[in-house]
Amino acid sequence: MRGFFVDMDSLPLGSVYLNGRWTAPETRETLPVENPATETEIARVPACGAADVRRAVTAAGAAGAGWAATDPADRAGVLLALRDALAGHHEDMAQLITREMGSPLTFSRRVQAGLPSKVLEGFAAALVADPGEERVGHSLVLREPAGVVGAITPWNYPLHQVIAKVGAALAAGCTVVLKPSELAPLSAYFLTTLVDGLGLSPGVFNLVPGRGTEAGRALAADDGVDVVSFTGSLRAGREVGSVAGGGVKRVCLELGGKSATVVLPDADLVTAVTDGVHSALHNAGQTCSARSRLLVPRSRMDEAVDVVRSVLAGYVPGDPTDPGCRLGPLVSRAQRDRVREFLRAAEAGGARRVAGPPQDEVPARGHYVAASAWAGVPADAPLAQEEVFGPALVLLPFEDEADAVRLANSTPYGLAATVWSADPDRATAVARRLHAGQVDVNDAAFNPAAPFGGYGVSGVGRELGAHGIREFQETKSVQLPA
Repeated sequence: MRGFFVDMDSLPLGSVYLNGRWTAPETRETLPVENPATETEIARVPACGAADVRRAVTAAGAAGAGWAATDPADRAGVLLALRDALAGHHEDMAQLITREMGSPLTFSRRVQAGLPSKVLEGFAAALVADPGEERVGHSLVLREPAGVVGAITPWNYPLHQVIAKVGAALAAGCTVVLKPSELAPLSAYFLTTLVDGLGLSPGVFNLVPGRGTEAGRALAADDGVDVVSFTGSLRAGREVGSVAGGGVKRVCLELGGKSATVVLPDADLVTAVTDGVHSALHNAGQTCSARSRLLVPRSRMDEAVDVVRSVLAGYVPGDPTDPGCRLGPLVSRAQRDRVREFLRAAEAGGARRVAGPPQDEVPARGHYVAASAWAGVPADAPLAQEEVFGPALVLLPFEDEADAVRLANSTPYGLAATVWSADPDRATAVARRLHAGQVDVNDAAFNPAAPFGGYGVSGVGRELGAHGIREFQETKSVQLPA
């Protein structure tokens, strides 16, 4: 394993990728990319606007018919070739993501750079297993490519979220215009250099960086885009949905969550609570499916607090390139300040920090927030209802199983959850009652081929595997003579 990251000078950061080649953007404005652990600028990328987006959409549209006509097996081969290319640069990608958005290097290696390859395998397997047509009585039902996909991706999982959208769109036979987050675009540039080596026809894949308010809005509004896939905040998702809705185009939105770990009375408390703390704190809490609410029986709350304190003590803010670091910085000063304000407001409202150091016990340099756990938080308080997107865990007591289900379902979000019980059948029965798109039973592993998405304001549509591919397909019914 190599211990260095890709040289910034080797990435064409001053260019955009249009019609199969790196080319100069129309815009002359650039945006800084900061290392959040050091608060230093490490790169600049173009701040593209409507003109560059239009060029990219035009290229994607021109390539659409040719890519749509390719055999699904050939598309699967492209996805597996991209998987292999990513595997060959696993360490480089992990180092780059740590540098651009602050994930601890061990997490970047395992998840940020490791998970996308498994996602690509899931898409390839789905293509092989599903021919894209079925008979329903005397009708032939076909699933066909929807057209040009505008993919707008976030900074917290800058490679995984790109692969989840771009991989599914290419698998479906669609062409793509990718607009990565302006806060963490470097891994998207690195990925594009790998895509450039796959031999795709010009225009099948295009990269246009820029601000969400400019490039993202232009992409959502462009009449040449048939499907908009967006992952980000609820506020931004509402804006994207509104803009795209004006063109009556399909929209897929993944907008975060306020997920719960439900520890039933018969569960192994230490194991369940430990898992809940890890879920809330990995990636510094900057995970849409982070289980930031820990629901435990009221009678066992004191025991749960002791476990939380013990586990949380291992999350000491530090240099994310240190292999022993578990808690890196937040992505930006604005994100750090937003999280700190959430916690100040909660404390002013009577919440009690039951674990974690004072917020000023963090490195002087970098966008750090200390990990913390909170009790005495009303179930309807902002800290228990809104997505904080930082390393903060709320402990909520429940009286019985019905009360646990009520609390778990008490937010407008519905992205994920975990139910712990000594009886897996009991946990599964509770999982069926939760309003969430993905529910784990005990220590079930993440399945990159299973659908991922949410209920309520967590979004619209599903990603990953066969269900993710179908978000980028239209359905045609051909009525055949008897």
